[in-house]
Parts: sequence; C-alpha cells; structure tokens
Amino acid sequence: MSPMAQPAEVLLRGRELTRRWGGLLAVDRVSLELQRGSVHAVIGTNGAGKSTLINMLSGELAPSSGKVELLGRDVTTWSQPRRARAGLGRSYQRNTIFAAFSVFENCRLAAQAHTQRPWALFSDARHCEASTSAARVAVASAGLLDQLERPAGALSHGQKRQLEIAMCLATGPQVLLLDEPLAGMGADETERMLQLLAELRTGHAILLVEHDMDAVFRIADRITVMVNGAVIASDTPQAVRTNPAVQAAYLGEHEHG
Repeated sequence: MSPMAQPAEVLLRGRELTRRWGGLLAVDRVSLELQRGSVHAVIGTNGAGKSTLINMLSGELAPSSGKVELLGRDVTTWSQPRRARAGLGRSYQRNTIFAAFSVFENCRLAAQAHTQRPWALFSDARHCEASTSAARVAVASAGLLDQLERPAGALSHGQKRQLEIAMCLATGPQVLLLDEPLAGMGADETERMLQLLAELRTGHAILLVEHDMDAVFRIADRITVMVNGAVIASDTPQAVRTNPAVQAAYLGEHEHG
C-alpha cells in the first residue's frame, strides 16, 4: 500500500462462522470481509454451504458459533429486519416480487417497509415523499425507468431479477447480498446484470453467490471457494483460477461437468 492509499472500508465481516444441523457441519469456521467498492463472490458445488453462509450473514439463520459485524457493530443476535434497517440488503434465488403491482409500486412498498412511519397511520402511503423518492432512485439505479409503470409479472426473467435488486436498493443498503442473480438468464440478460453490478459496486459492498463461473471471474474482485462447508481458498480471481486445490475440488468438475 502506498503512503497515500486509504485502507479498504470493511462494511460486513463474518468471523469464524459455524453452523451445525445435528451431527452435520454445514458451515465450518468461515471468515470473510466485504469491502465498499468491491464484489466478493462465493462459489462452490451444491451443498458446499453457500446458502447457509448467506443466511447467517443476513440474519435469517443464527450461527452455532462465530460473529457477524455490520458497519463495525456486532449484529450477531440481530434479526434480519433489524439488519436490513441498519444497511443490509438481500436478494433471493426465487423471485420475491409482487407480480400484480407495477415496478414502481414494488419499490415503493420496499422503501415504505424500510422507513416505517407508525405515526403516519392514517395518511396515504402513496403521498409519502421519502418512500416515493427512494423508489424512483432505486428504479433508475437498477436500469428500469422505462418499465416504471409496467406490472412486475409482465417483465422478462432478467428484468424481474433487476427489480429484486431495485427493491433492495429502495431500502438504502450499503451492503448487498445477492443469491444467484444470474440464474436462468440468457447472454444478453447476463450482460445487463453484470453492467448493473459494476455500477453498484462503487457505493456498496457486494456479496455474490453464483454458479456462472464466466460471470464470476469477470465481475469479482475477490473469490471465496467453499467445499463441504469450509473455505479452501479466498483470493483474487487469477489466484483462485490457478489454485491446484480449487481446480481439483471445483473448477475442473465445473469445466468437465
């Protein structure tokens, strides 16, 4: 690091995260850091523990041991909604949109749930300037302004995934946990999503769980490889690509599978 370089800002940190299901060790002492301005990908075969890890980071699953820190605070015992209000956004493998509502309404509802104004019980939520503004900014950031009033159910598969990210952005997160956002996408849709992730990287720390290896190696600044619940490598894409243990355990299988 040069004398003028600033240390990376770590927004989310997992320390020795472990999860047991009875006698099964699903995640084994996994540690990672998500830095603002970077995409950190987690890869591994099915059953490697990726979903369990992201569920512990988001607050949907309590770790058996270990610690989660968000923006420098210990949030290990915090619920998922409390972590979301503190700056953690999450998308899922399955679509979680309201198909009958417009793109804008989906984002406005997400923003409204985040702002929670109990004192405004009898006011029209559609006139809430904070949630309306947050929704419009989120839709624009996700590249869906031309679909603003379209019913979410009428969107293409790729656009629905963009909408899910827009709904995340409407809550004003600093950290984005994205679970297989490229699943089921064609080449054009994948390109649009990778461009979106590159744009979002600037102001956020992004964790990407993904099976599309070509996309992972294009977009990730750092890659963590999991096998049987444990990390076997965590490094730059080039170092991971040439790691013999990774090649033997995962990349070789992926390339020949």
